[in-house]
Amino acid sequence: MALLEDLEYRGLIYQMTDREGLKQKLESERVVLYCGFDPTADSLHIGSLLPILCLRRFQLAGHHSIALVGGGTGLIGDPSGRSTERSLNTADTVAQWTDSLKRQLSRFLDFDLSDNPAKLMSNYDWLAPLDAISFLRDVGKNFTVNYMLAKDSVDSRLANGISFTEFSYMILQAYDFHKLHQEHGCSLQLGGSDQWGNITAGLDLIGKMGGGDAYGITMPLVTKSDGKKFGKSESGAIWLDRSKTSAYQFYQFWINTDDQDVIKFLKYFTFLTREQIAELESELKEHPEKRVAQRELAREVTRLVHGDEAVESAENITQALFSGDVTQLNEAELVEALQDMPTTVLDNQPEAGLIDLLVSVKAAPSRRQAKQDIESGAVYVNGERMSGIDSMIKEEHRLHGKYVVLRRGKKNYYLVRFQ
Repeated sequence: MALLEDLEYRGLIYQMTDREGLKQKLESERVVLYCGFDPTADSLHIGSLLPILCLRRFQLAGHHSIALVGGGTGLIGDPSGRSTERSLNTADTVAQWTDSLKRQLSRFLDFDLSDNPAKLMSNYDWLAPLDAISFLRDVGKNFTVNYMLAKDSVDSRLANGISFTEFSYMILQAYDFHKLHQEHGCSLQLGGSDQWGNITAGLDLIGKMGGGDAYGITMPLVTKSDGKKFGKSESGAIWLDRSKTSAYQFYQFWINTDDQDVIKFLKYFTFLTREQIAELESELKEHPEKRVAQRELAREVTRLVHGDEAVESAENITQALFSGDVTQLNEAELVEALQDMPTTVLDNQPEAGLIDLLVSVKAAPSRRQAKQDIESGAVYVNGERMSGIDSMIKEEHRLHGKYVVLRRGKKNYYLVRFQ
């Protein structure tokens, strides 16, 4: 299947300029394209996965992908998709975040491929040397205020106000496209649906400053069928950095995908073939309770972001928590599995009474309730059901020499760590 048709099959194209012209260009030559990522944090989140993976799809199809980190525009702030001004970060902070994003992007794009390496750039390299007078004369003169006010990213902000700083963002992004077009032959820009105004501004600038073929594609805003914001969990945003969102949490986010969303997300976020996705769709219709499509989605995306070992670890943790047997987990997996569970740190002691322990970690509100829970068979230590109210938790019960996992009922876990 041709690249453009594959993108359309996957629902990855929301808007596009001159479809037939771009289709012919993609089929007749290697196209240079780019997508920008502003460093607004020290990590990208899964909302950025769609454009990242689109760049990868173009590279796999033989085209030349450029990942542009906004080391310069990140100092300004993009008004698109926001109702209020962004907080301005220091130059040092933006520089650090730029480096972090460069490292993350290198996991998805091949910058060492011998015949078609992707490129990684920062627009700070050409925006920082610009002087105000030259920029206003040579670039700013190509934009009328009326033109800029008509763009959604600006128009939507007029009621609450927009600073000149963010108002000028559109011109800077347009200049990025012109610069990459002029120096690297870049003729296609990708972006989210909120970037349409900025992308078309770039096309207009290219036309006024030398001309040449140039195109734009926007991808859809990812939505969930239940109306909840995509990319958020109960504990917050889902990040691509494992230190901010563990591989297990990442895996769980995808495996909890609703039946109504899972096929769409398989098309968006995986490189499974049309036939493989059709097979999973049939399985979903016939046996939705097995959640085969969700497991495949979780495996594929976790593998893309964190690697094969992360998938294996996440599945080990999932199985351990499902069965209640946490003794087979290594220390890192144990901590990762229970990092969102209540954790109590106690001074080292040779033994502790189970009832006292349940009260200490707030698994039971009182000793009386703790006794009743034990007698009813609702209390587990490291996956083993406890039946004696006089049970003592000794050093030999500690996993990896310092952890005890208490469970009350089916899902209420408590982690005890001895100093």
